[in-house]
Amino acid sequence: MILEMKVPSPGESITEVEIADWLVEDGDYVEKDQAIAEVDSDKATLELPAEESGIITLKAEVGDAVAVGAVVCLIDTDAAKPAGDSAEKDVAEQKKSEPKKEEAKAPQPVQAKETYASGVASPAAKKILSEKGIDSSAVKGSGKDGRITKNDAVTAVPSMGTPTGGNRGESRSKLSMLRRKVAERLVSAKNETAMLTTFNEVDMSAIFELRNKYKEDFKAKHGVGLGFMSFFTRAVVRALEMYPSVNSMIDGKEMISYDFCDISIAVSGPKGLMVPVIRNAENLTFRGVEAEVKRLAIRAREGEITVDEMTGGTFTITNGGVFGSMLSTPIINPPQSAILGMHNIVERPIARDGAIAIAPIMYVAVSYDHRIIDGKESVGFLVAIKEALENPEELLMDGNVKRALEM
Repeated sequence: MILEMKVPSPGESITEVEIADWLVEDGDYVEKDQAIAEVDSDKATLELPAEESGIITLKAEVGDAVAVGAVVCLIDTDAAKPAGDSAEKDVAEQKKSEPKKEEAKAPQPVQAKETYASGVASPAAKKILSEKGIDSSAVKGSGKDGRITKNDAVTAVPSMGTPTGGNRGESRSKLSMLRRKVAERLVSAKNETAMLTTFNEVDMSAIFELRNKYKEDFKAKHGVGLGFMSFFTRAVVRALEMYPSVNSMIDGKEMISYDFCDISIAVSGPKGLMVPVIRNAENLTFRGVEAEVKRLAIRAREGEITVDEMTGGTFTITNGGVFGSMLSTPIINPPQSAILGMHNIVERPIARDGAIAIAPIMYVAVSYDHRIIDGKESVGFLVAIKEALENPEELLMDGNVKRALEM
């Protein structure tokens, strides 16, 4: 029986995928549920498991875009599993790789002899090189004893190299469907929104003190670290409740506002930027946020994230600080209307109580769609985040740190 394997639907809105890699070769025997291919959608990379055991015949090439429901391979389920073990295969492979005696005795090519004519251009070649402005020393001759022929001069091109003679190779590789989709969305955000960015700075001293005091007990009790993301997520949720237009989207001539906070967290995955979503972040404790951030980040980096886990966020947080970024203007993640950019924390001099003090400072940025978010709201939103981060015990923990951290 010949089984036709078709591309399953990775998600409701996806109609096409791309063959990222075949994990088996044409004619291989595959076991049921064995991963036979990786396919890229515009949101995630998924593995394609074999539906039955048998001999496989591939019907698509790596890089092919195939429609959902299209046949990508055939499996002959009546075919018997080939006899032989891996040791026999290893011996066969070793024999293939051993050079044949005839090849070992093959005559070596004769090296060109260096003479007074080596590198010298014929009169016709010299004229052509002069017209092109190319020095004869930059041309390798193909004539007798390395003489530069007329044809060498005709095909010669001016060198784009440097005086030190460094390599100038280049390579091309096809962008994955996921990266192409991300590129389209970013360009769309720049072209279709009235995007502006406002900046502020946050004194992280209070958060450093809380983390230094409670992080060991927090990790011992909950199995996850007390990172910065839980503070920022809860500060964002508080600010979104204060400024609901930031938690809104444009749909044609209407504005959609949400009474929940689905916070997208931008992470760098093996296939490029991925943005998994923390659902109903307004209901999560510090422990709940840290656990969910860790779970989603691991799934994204291991390529196991699903389309559903990256769909439907209402606001995005991106952290360029993990790569050392001091300041940036993050691009809105459409159809959302705003995004918060975190950056690296650096000790800087600040004025505190009329004196100069050294404090851990982070620059933060909010990019927003000015079509529905006014400057007053965007600045107020970012100031609310700053206030919460600089006074977390009162504004994020209701004055009870141990209860907030579930200690």
